[in-house]
Amino acid sequence: MSSRERILGRVRRALADVPDDARPYEEAVAREYLREHGQRSVAKTVDLLAENLADYRALVHRCTDGELPVLLMRLLAARGSRSVVVPPGLPPHWLAAVDATRVHDRAASTPQELDGVDSVVTGCAVAVAETGTIVLDGSPDQGRRRITLVPDHHICVVRVPDQVVSSVPGALERLDPARPLTWISGPSATSDIELDRVEGVHGPRTLEVVLLSGS
Repeated sequence: MSSRERILGRVRRALADVPDDARPYEEAVAREYLREHGQRSVAKTVDLLAENLADYRALVHRCTDGELPVLLMRLLAARGSRSVVVPPGLPPHWLAAVDATRVHDRAASTPQELDGVDSVVTGCAVAVAETGTIVLDGSPDQGRRRITLVPDHHICVVRVPDQVVSSVPGALERLDPARPLTWISGPSATSDIELDRVEGVHGPRTLEVVLLSGS
């Protein structure tokens, strides 16, 4: 059996319950797929996000809005960061306690310049609890995609519970497909044929996620 025959066979089986007069090639066939697995409270959804982020080797922190400036100062100081990329729409008070040099997100910045920056701090568009994924869409508090791919250390702030969804379908509803979407599940990592893990090949070696609550 050829690959073509296998694919067409699967299509026929998927449409087996569709009446002949439903014109499946012209109209969408409704499929009620699961949108999330199980029933969880908001708090448990946030806990699941934290668990899955940690499982991907991201470093997870929790704080309130008032605690955020000091936490970011501590995280950057612990890394010895002397410079940090700042997206244009990042709330100014987030970095109020940070002494590192601000490097503004500019179209003219070269990869070499960004490679010389120690850290980057951004917001996010949405975070997916079931997959431990944060999504950036290039909004002003996130900046251009490259500023989160070149520096070795990325701190991403997720507002909870407003920016947390249970599943990928829930995330897709909030995202604009015309925007430059970056899906991040843990720090950049790859493995060779012997399964030796190497981090930092395609992006930041260290990802820290701050789950920010309002109080």
